[in-house]
Amino acid sequence: MKKLLIANRGEIAIRIARAARDYGIASVALYSDADAGSLHVELADEAYGLGAGRPADTYLNIEKILDVARTAGADAVHPGYGFLSERAEFAQAVIDAGLTWVGPAPHVIAALGDKVEARRIAAKVGAPLVKGSDGPLASAADAVAFAKQVGMPFAIKAAFGGGGRGMKVAWKLDEVGELFESAMREATEAFGRGECFAEQFLDKPRHIEAQVIADSHGNTVVLGTRDCSLQRRNQKLVEEAPAPFITEDQRTRIHDAARSICAEAGYTGAGTVEFLLSGKGVISFLEVNTRLQVEHPVTEETTGVDIVIEQLRIADGLPLSVSETPAPRGHAFEFRINAEDPGRGFLPTPGLVKRFRAPAGPGIRLDAGIETGSEISGLYDSMMAKLIVTGASREEALIRARRAFAEFQIEGVASVLPFHRAVLEERDFTGEDGFNVYTTWIETAFRGIEPAPRVDAVESGIVKSFIEIDGKRHAIGLPAALFSGIAALKTSTLSAGPMNPNAVTAPIPGTLQKWVVEDGAEVADGESVALIEAMKMETPVQAPKAGRICITAQPGTMVALGAELGTVD
Repeated sequence: MKKLLIANRGEIAIRIARAARDYGIASVALYSDADAGSLHVELADEAYGLGAGRPADTYLNIEKILDVARTAGADAVHPGYGFLSERAEFAQAVIDAGLTWVGPAPHVIAALGDKVEARRIAAKVGAPLVKGSDGPLASAADAVAFAKQVGMPFAIKAAFGGGGRGMKVAWKLDEVGELFESAMREATEAFGRGECFAEQFLDKPRHIEAQVIADSHGNTVVLGTRDCSLQRRNQKLVEEAPAPFITEDQRTRIHDAARSICAEAGYTGAGTVEFLLSGKGVISFLEVNTRLQVEHPVTEETTGVDIVIEQLRIADGLPLSVSETPAPRGHAFEFRINAEDPGRGFLPTPGLVKRFRAPAGPGIRLDAGIETGSEISGLYDSMMAKLIVTGASREEALIRARRAFAEFQIEGVASVLPFHRAVLEERDFTGEDGFNVYTTWIETAFRGIEPAPRVDAVESGIVKSFIEIDGKRHAIGLPAALFSGIAALKTSTLSAGPMNPNAVTAPIPGTLQKWVVEDGAEVADGESVALIEAMKMETPVQAPKAGRICITAQPGTMVALGAELGTVD
């Protein structure tokens, strides 16, 4: 490889660009119009635009991405995580274009990325499994039939995705159909495919995973375990390595199963095998993520292995730099720094970051995709940065984490900093009385925190603008006032107006996905009447009072925070 195209954005694009520089190759960034001023665009060696639109028009558009690769003269593609990273057709298209694909072979992605086929491979090698549907479910009715067969609770999951996108847990039979439809919509938005399957859900499980790297010379190495149990909406918030409070027998079984599954599938590259661990010690295979994980830094910090460099080495046909599982050197936590308000159910809060002051000092690593002045778009994931804290022991890492969050400041958008500060004082998490965190602990046991103050959107004084010559980005700096009129013409967002006590308003900025009630229907106070999609997640819109609803905003409309969508009279 000589020049690497990074088919991603934000924090992970920066992480890969830095690895490319360390490896001695050039990097090429991609950006949508919404990302034109983003930090990853500046830090790569070159950058090319993908135009305007939703992710399907930009970071999920294979033809556009390959056109950029040709224009830029790239000879390799790294997909990062999310977007196209687990799409076998993208990997094949990259290879067919004569480029090096940094990841497992397309047929391996197809086998393991299909969660149903992955279960079959896991069963073949003797990995522990709970009951699941025999293939994707064709309809909501099929989901209801599965629920009646295996009982509640059970999980509806995207068959061709990961990271919690398109996953819903059904606890009551009458919610199965609605959750199935919602899971399909989220899966389609995040991965371009909406197929979903179902499997039994272990109540109050921990989420344990094993990091695997494998080369083309027959070497498959498990780098260690991670615990990722602190989640909200099936999305991880805190991860740590090695997984604490498990027995050596459990660790060995997880290592052995992960290694066997990857070897059986003919895996090459970096990948993660995920498991659930019940309170009674039952281990169940969950899925294989055929890509780099968001939480890979905690394994890097506790093993000394640069996993992205290993990916590049493997893609270049080189052997792994390690031959066996390294002994852990200390303990590490990763705290995802999201633009969300934990006091309002972790609602996404896109907007302008007016201040971003990160911590530093011994044991602190920050992988950030933003800086002061960055704008957080509602089109993409809410993660702004990742704080990784390492200590000689778990106890020392916790002490350093408290110091880090005392220093951390973010202004202009709500963030999860208050949650992280609070969880570091929770005995369920810190472990004095044992480790009592599980995947739904935040929703069911966390004491909660106060909502963040509402922050109005503000304009920055200088626009980090640019021109494109043959699609390539060239930066310029001009006063924002020159662009205000153009921006007003290009923006078709339903804005917030004067407060109307009868108004049905948008709880977050985003896209009005659908109405779940008919115009003129009688609704109850607090009833969910619509869905807004922002940052790849659906958020319900509630009726402000009981009465008859009058719908004024149409599905597909971009809406601002507080925008009036209808009224209840």
